[in-house]
Amino acid sequence: MRDEGLTGGFADPAIEAAHGFRAALMAMAKPGTIAEITGGTAPEPVSAAAASLLLTLCDPETPLYLAPGHDSAAIQDWVAFHTGAPIVAARDARFALGRWPALLPLSDYAIGTAEYPDRSATLIVELPSLEAAGTRLTGPGIEASAALNLPEQAAFQANAALYPQGCDFFFTAGSTLAALPRTTRLEA
Repeated sequence: MRDEGLTGGFADPAIEAAHGFRAALMAMAKPGTIAEITGGTAPEPVSAAAASLLLTLCDPETPLYLAPGHDSAAIQDWVAFHTGAPIVAARDARFALGRWPALLPLSDYAIGTAEYPDRSATLIVELPSLEAAGTRLTGPGIEASAALNLPEQAAFQANAALYPQGCDFFFTAGSTLAALPRTTRLEA
C-alpha cells in the first residue's frame, strides 16, 4: 500500500461521518439543493465531496465500483484502508464512483426488484461544477421546483420511469454535493 492511501481520512471520524451522513441525507431529501461536504481527501481525481461521501457511506459490506478514470491503484488503496469496501464490477456494486461518461451505461447497475427496490446502486457522479441552473426538477422534497446542471436528461428520465426501481445519484464537484433520487421528475 502506498503512503497516499493511508492519509485523507476524517480527522474526527464520528463527528465528520455524522456531518457527512446529514449532508447526504439532506441532499437526497431535497433534490437539487447544493450543499457543502468536507473532511475527506482521496487521491486525484476524487473530489473532497466524493471522498467524504465514500468515508461516510462505504464499509466492508458495501461493494464499490470505480469507473475508468477513478480506478487506480492509489484510489483502491485509499478505499481499502479507509472504508474496507470491496471493489467490484458495476453489476455487483451498491455504490459507484466516476465521471458521467465512464459510469455509462446505467443498465450495468442493479435497479432493485419489485420486492426489494432498495437493492439498487447509488452512483456518485463527479462533475466539473454544480449549479442551480439547467434542468428543472420537481417531485417529492421539492417545494415548487429546483434546477440542477445535469450531464444529460434522457438517462435520468428513463431511470425515473423505473420507479420504484432504479438508481439514485449523488453529484459532486469540489466540496459541493447534490442528489437526484429516482422519484424526481425532470423537465427541459
